[in-house]
This record gives sequence, C-alpha cells and structure tokens, in this order.
Amino acid sequence: QGSSVVPPPSSLRFARGAAVLAKGICLAGRSPGAMAKKEGGGKSVLDLERYLNQPVKVKFSGGREVKGILKGHDAVANLVLDDVQEYLRDPEDPYKVADETRSLGLVVARGASVMLICPADGTEEIANPFATA
Repeated sequence: QGSSVVPPPSSLRFARGAAVLAKGICLAGRSPGAMAKKEGGGKSVLDLERYLNQPVKVKFSGGREVKGILKGHDAVANLVLDDVQEYLRDPEDPYKVADETRSLGLVVARGASVMLICPADGTEEIANPFATA
C-alpha cells in the first residue's frame, strides 16, 4: 500500500539538468556548435582554410568592424587575427564607420560574437539599389 516511484526509461537519464539519450547526445545544455561537431564529424560549415594568412574583414555583433590577417580558426568560428586594425565609429552617428582606425595587434575573437567574415581583398562597396534618397 506504499507509494512507489517509477524510474525514468533506461534510454533517458538526466545529467546536469539536461536530458541525455543513451547514445550520449545531449538535447539541452550544450552549445549548437558542440552538437554539430559530434554529429557532423568535426567539419565546419565555413571553409576558412583558404583564407588563412590572408587579410579578412570581420564584423561583430556589437557593431565593431576589424580587418586583419587570419592566423587560425575552429569549428565555431573562434578566430585568431594578427595585425588587426579596428574601424572606429563616427561619434555623431554610431551606425556609421569613420575613416579612422586604431591598431589592436593580435586578437582572439570569440565565434559567438562574429557576425560576418569576408576577404578584404577583392571586395568593393557598391551603392544600395533599394535605398531611397
């Protein structure tokens, strides 16, 4: 006549607040990059290998923009940049990049804050055909 506790199915157990299948694939509590690495065999969607030791421009989620030599990266877009120049913002219009730069040297950028990576050579700015004057 006592109450009994039913254990969870053997294929489901809880570890650190995350549901984990018996195969060891975490459903919650891990970054998407870590899951993609396990499931995808360690390959990244980005092919940054061809840009190693070449100048790249990087835009970050906070609005900063830098240009530097790509020295290294990983599957979640953590970047190592050398000879980095940061493009400063216009003090009157924070959405506009000024012509001024400042030298940062060697930078290790966290992949979660990287929004855009593009080669610095071979790109040019064009007028927006959809902008109204």
